[in-house]
Amino acid sequence: MMKHDAVGVGEVEIGDCKILKIGGRSIGIYYDGEKYFAIRNVCPHEQAELCKGKITGTTLPSKPHEYIYGMDGEVLVCPWHGWEFNINDGKCIGDPKYKVKTYEVSIENNRIMVQM
Repeated sequence: MMKHDAVGVGEVEIGDCKILKIGGRSIGIYYDGEKYFAIRNVCPHEQAELCKGKITGTTLPSKPHEYIYGMDGEVLVCPWHGWEFNINDGKCIGDPKYKVKTYEVSIENNRIMVQM
């Protein structure tokens, strides 16, 4: 595995995404105010540019007629068909057999490094 210098720390604002080409792949870099995330910019459903979707939360499993909102700031929603993915591990919320590749992120010398 190799570390790639992606972008400067101040170049990704809280709640925003910066889409970059890293190692020949399109990768989205997110910042939630505490931690950076890197996720492949391809939805496994229809190959949409996943990282052009919104970061939000989702409804959690609950009793009938009960709606519990959770995972705020942890769910990436595909802009084409609304498939939801956990940005922590890339798993599809609706069907965990589908997954988007996520990458380890570190900070070195005020730069965001993505390990691929």
